[in-house]
Amino acid sequence: MWDERYAVEDYVYGTEPSGVLIRRNHWLKPGARALCVADGEGRNSVYLAGQGLKVTAFDGAAPAVEKARRLAAERGVEVDYAVQDVFDWSWPVAEFDLVVGIFIQFVGPAGRAMLFDKMKAALKPGGVLLLHGYTPQQLHYGTGGPGVAENLYTAGMLRKAFADMQVQVLEDYELNIQEGRGHNGRSALIDMIAVKR
Repeated sequence: MWDERYAVEDYVYGTEPSGVLIRRNHWLKPGARALCVADGEGRNSVYLAGQGLKVTAFDGAAPAVEKARRLAAERGVEVDYAVQDVFDWSWPVAEFDLVVGIFIQFVGPAGRAMLFDKMKAALKPGGVLLLHGYTPQQLHYGTGGPGVAENLYTAGMLRKAFADMQVQVLEDYELNIQEGRGHNGRSALIDMIAVKR
């Protein structure tokens, strides 16, 4: 499904970064090692590399990673890309200063718990996890996202899932976003930023 979605000429979610990276850019430290999980067509990894971070990114869809590599070359930045499923990737331990998960709501609750554990483990102590996604209210808008309630985030669910970290930001809000044709219109969003103890 994902290969088919990305095997088109245009960038499905656009080439500009998710607004969360711009709104929360004081968490982005030049020189820091960053991991972008299920990065899609590269708009977020390329932005982070442009801010001076050393970025590793992966996605399970080969056409998406091909576009990401092209975008990085066009913007003159280096990103270490891999074509890999989130559950098959050889996750490192305590290697990254920043782990970013933006709209990674393609997994249900069981898979999500495993994915969150891998993301936490990949962080160095003191490292930052930045998560951005949709809340259940998004089902009323239909302007992006999985369309499955159990895959969406609530503040309570994230607070529980990341109880072993220091949550610095946990905010849900609504915004009109325009990120390619994939995310377009009024959206119910949530941001979480947490620091590994």
